[in-house]
Amino acid sequence: MKTPIFLLLFGMILLPKASESGQVQVRYLEGLTRGFMILRQTDGTQIADGESAQVDHAGNVTSHLLFRFKDGSTYEETTVFTQRGTFRLLSDHVVQKGPAFKSPLESLIDTTTGRVTVHYQDGGKEKVLNKRLKLPADVANGLIFTLVKDIKPKAVTTVSYVGVTPKPRLVKLVFTPEGEDTFTTGSLTQRAIHYRMKVDVGGVTGVVAPVIGKQPPDTNIWVFSGEAPSYAASEGPLYGDGPVWRIELVSPVRKDDGMAGRK
Repeated sequence: MKTPIFLLLFGMILLPKASESGQVQVRYLEGLTRGFMILRQTDGTQIADGESAQVDHAGNVTSHLLFRFKDGSTYEETTVFTQRGTFRLLSDHVVQKGPAFKSPLESLIDTTTGRVTVHYQDGGKEKVLNKRLKLPADVANGLIFTLVKDIKPKAVTTVSYVGVTPKPRLVKLVFTPEGEDTFTTGSLTQRAIHYRMKVDVGGVTGVVAPVIGKQPPDTNIWVFSGEAPSYAASEGPLYGDGPVWRIELVSPVRKDDGMAGRK
């Protein structure tokens, strides 16, 4: 007896995407870069200006991200990693302060020792938490926008992440490809791969989190494809329990200082 064609098609629809877990293979080496961006609320209101820079020192790549908010707040992240066959985080240092955040917080993750240090405030008092975690090799703090350029575009990819809220906890990030979307650069049309990144809390907490409203919202990330994949845009929380914000790239514009046309 032959299987009806509609059953075959239905079975194909239910087939899961290929799955990748663990350290992401280096497909494109990171090097000297510098970029500029803006941070917006979901209604389009611009709330911060940002810039990023990256340098390679003897095989250790240092990435620096800084957002300066219009209300005086700042968000700064410095990440050090290697890229010898696979991406490997060495350290990630985050400092967030100002009215844009629920409370000031500073965290440092050192994967060589497994130590996570968090400076935070509780009831107006400054506190320091030191915790040693068994950190897997695929910890992705500070590397999300780097890894998303190298993951396989047709596979569901899972990596580890240290959530700091302020108590450090190891969770999983699951990247799922959602097809392609269209962007424009001037009069040109560009295609970008759309990834949806979900936080998998795991355990009993992961089951209860969506029910009590503690499940972090998904993050959407777009990557220009081609011979040189590059970050295009993203929409999601910038920090642990933060609101959904948009990060968009911008190009520098020359400021007219009155010297134009002079010799």
